Amino acid sequence: MKVRRSVLYMPAANARALEKAKQLDCDAIIFDLEDAVAADAKETARTRAVEAATSGEYGHRELTIRCNGLDTPWGEADVAAAAEAAPSAVVIPKVSSAHHVQSVSDLLDNAGAPAKTAIWAMIETPQAMLATADIAAHPRVELLVMGTNDMAKELGARLVPGRHPLLPHLAGALLAARRHGIMALDGVYNDVRNADGFAAECQQGFEMGFDGKTLIHPSQIEPCNVTWSPSADDIDHARRVITAFDEAERDGRGVATVDGQMIENLHVDNARRTLSMVEAITTR
Repeated sequence: MKVRRSVLYMPAANARALEKAKQLDCDAIIFDLEDAVAADAKETARTRAVEAATSGEYGHRELTIRCNGLDTPWGEADVAAAAEAAPSAVVIPKVSSAHHVQSVSDLLDNAGAPAKTAIWAMIETPQAMLATADIAAHPRVELLVMGTNDMAKELGARLVPGRHPLLPHLAGALLAARRHGIMALDGVYNDVRNADGFAAECQQGFEMGFDGKTLIHPSQIEPCNVTWSPSADDIDHARRVITAFDEAERDGRGVATVDGQMIENLHVDNARRTLSMVEAITTR
């Protein structure tokens, strides 16, 4: 199981930020060549992202590179450079269709990327929202990333507490991801000074079923990790569920009870997933 609770955007043009990221307790890093980089720094950012991704200095952190769109002057060169660096994935903004994904995959192959270099598709436009199932079905797409800022802009929606204008689109993308057995990351939270608001949005994303959240500031890492990590009570309950069900099966019973609640196979699957998550976090 891959752990992607906290996925931090790092502006690849910022050498100081790249150095600091080596010590941060995030699960994954997105070296950003797109929104966080000015036009006159794009090539510098590309070079630094490749150096970072190939440095071997980021420990357990999963490393990815967010390229500029293929419709920009830098997009194809970004994908080609990322292919040579062979990060865990390339993150592609404003994906519009499965054909768009295939174009990126072809560029990766032509530039010599290993098969293990996946695509993380950003869902942030109406085209993507209507084509999410096809995008998620592409064999190279390993994960969907919610681009909630652009999503709100494209829809003319407001980014309000609770995010009710975006919930149908977030849920639809999550449904498509699960349909095709891939992961999905919730979008960023913009107000880095509002710890309570961030915690509430993390909890919402966790309860919806997202696998983690994309972040814009190191201060968001710890609360994000806490939200997506099983608590001591969760772990204890999972162990008791498995034990109770095993005992019931040995006794020839198809169900068991824990804390007064009936336990079936689906609860056991959830319990095993909880313990697998704990093991994956422990052995990152």
